[in-house]
Amino acid sequence: MGFTMSLNFILLIAMVATNILSLYHLSSTVQSPKPPPPTPVPDHLLRQLHTIRATINHLTAHHNPSTATSKPTSTVPKDLILHSQIGPIASSCHNHPELLHRYMNYTPFSTCPFDPDLQETLILNGCHPLPRRRCFSKTPSKPPSSLPLNRFPTSLPDSSVIWNKYSCKSFACLSQNNPTGFDLDAQTSSLTKYSSELDLPVNQFMQLAKSANSVIRLGIDIGGGAGTFAAIMKKSYNVTMLTTTMNVNAPYNEAVALRGLVPLHLPLQQRLPVFDETMDLVRCGRAVNRWIPVTVMEFMLYDLDRVLRGGGYLWLDRFFSKGVDLEKVYGPLIGKLGYKKVKWAVANKTYPSGLKHGEVYLTALLQKPVSK
Repeated sequence: MGFTMSLNFILLIAMVATNILSLYHLSSTVQSPKPPPPTPVPDHLLRQLHTIRATINHLTAHHNPSTATSKPTSTVPKDLILHSQIGPIASSCHNHPELLHRYMNYTPFSTCPFDPDLQETLILNGCHPLPRRRCFSKTPSKPPSSLPLNRFPTSLPDSSVIWNKYSCKSFACLSQNNPTGFDLDAQTSSLTKYSSELDLPVNQFMQLAKSANSVIRLGIDIGGGAGTFAAIMKKSYNVTMLTTTMNVNAPYNEAVALRGLVPLHLPLQQRLPVFDETMDLVRCGRAVNRWIPVTVMEFMLYDLDRVLRGGGYLWLDRFFSKGVDLEKVYGPLIGKLGYKKVKWAVANKTYPSGLKHGEVYLTALLQKPVSK
């Protein structure tokens, strides 16, 4: 019994000593100097995280009504909740909840609402790909019995387009009021003739590529409008060009498709849906200019680099900006790619009244290094 008491006493002493040691360690930890504060998170990332968190909570509350503590101000469409569970939704979509809810407020398994203006607004604000899935696209009431096989038809069939949302109701009207976009003859002339140092006719480009032993088979025309560049390349050189275009105030995508070409309904800030190093040519038309935010421009240029194979060409056709911005911003930005300058021509942008704002045009043909 004496041994048991002694053993218990020793264990008690050990436990007390352990507690005293723990208290000493805790007090020394509390009194030790504080570690340096972590690097602050940028405000734009915090705003994006808050937006994503709020959206997740919003959707979760609607999906599990028992967890909701207050009545929401607007009802989330059921198909938006369903889609969020099976596929990604771009975070930019959640920055425009009212537009997104209007777009997704449709009856599944029926005809989709015809709202191209709403689609364009969402896409241009970075909401892409659009999440509407389970409905049937609206078709023209009297589609044509045949479609043109010629890449340069004398006219495009008006009955292939739903014109309700456009001010013009025919391609003839568009050709007259928007010749830059729909006058096929004028577009062809601007792409095939040389009248100033800013011009790079298609046949001259193909000769430059041939002299460099470069094969041109596949390409993308960024902001290609009605697809005239792609039509020339297909008809004259059997080169397959994809055309990215938007339906801003006119049915550009339908026009491209009616010419037997492939339109991609994409905004400039969207990652191109093609694999790495697969394109021989990327051409940027006049849609690519100084109105694009510099950060968006930088992401776009590096995405174009991603899809171009080694030895492929980046063609900037009449990129316009202020001369000082080209020298200090856009020139260095393009130079970061490390491409060879095959052509680099700068000239003043003139108006009927003369020069304005010191604006200039840049036409550049750049070749990606074969290896990096």
